Amino acid sequence: MDRVAVVTGGGSGLGREMAHALAAAGFRVTITGRTEAKLRETVAGAEEEIGIAVLDVSDGVAVRDFFAGLDRIDVLVNNAGTGSPAAAVPEVSEEDWRRVVDTNLTGSFLCAQAAFALMLRQDPKGGRIINNGSISAHVPRPQGIAYTASKHAISGLTKGLELEGRAHGITACQIDIGNAATQMTERMAQGVLQPDGSIAVEPTFDPKIVADFVVRIAQLPTSVAVPTLTVMAAGMPYVGRG
Repeated sequence: MDRVAVVTGGGSGLGREMAHALAAAGFRVTITGRTEAKLRETVAGAEEEIGIAVLDVSDGVAVRDFFAGLDRIDVLVNNAGTGSPAAAVPEVSEEDWRRVVDTNLTGSFLCAQAAFALMLRQDPKGGRIINNGSISAHVPRPQGIAYTASKHAISGLTKGLELEGRAHGITACQIDIGNAATQMTERMAQGVLQPDGSIAVEPTFDPKIVADFVVRIAQLPTSVAVPTLTVMAAGMPYVGRG
């Protein structure tokens, strides 16, 4: 029986690398995203067949319709996410706050909820949900409160899924990533604001390494749980005092 994987936010960056790696490992992969052209770019770069579905993860009706069309799901990778313009707390717009939380948190919950329900119904039941967290799930960056809050909340979502899935062969994992080299981290090479007010260049690392971890976790039996995993560029200002 083919193992089925869904990767949200599969049109670029980490999602694209994860989709390619899972497909190469033998999973039947479908990627979702809001822009069909970007999804097709991911498919074009893969040696194996990958399905696509245009989907806004913050749209509950659309999410439920998408998962209702699946016959089963073994692995959900909640990768879709967004940030907001750097802004001090008083300058953060309500629109930016809601957009980040709707995508990063509510979108992850809606997809996890629908996948969880399918994992309970399918035969054999069970599966694995992998949430894309962040170093920001542990420590904030200056002027990034919406993103930080959303990623802290992912920790609670992951723990809740792991707890309620325990009796049903459903496991949840949170991968906290620090500076994988994607479009989102290109600014690291020019220097980014640090808590002491300085601007510092930060190291990055190959996103394929993250994709390799996703595959390894996805291949584990559901009798094995990996609640959290941190993967980061060595030397980035996270452990200790900068």
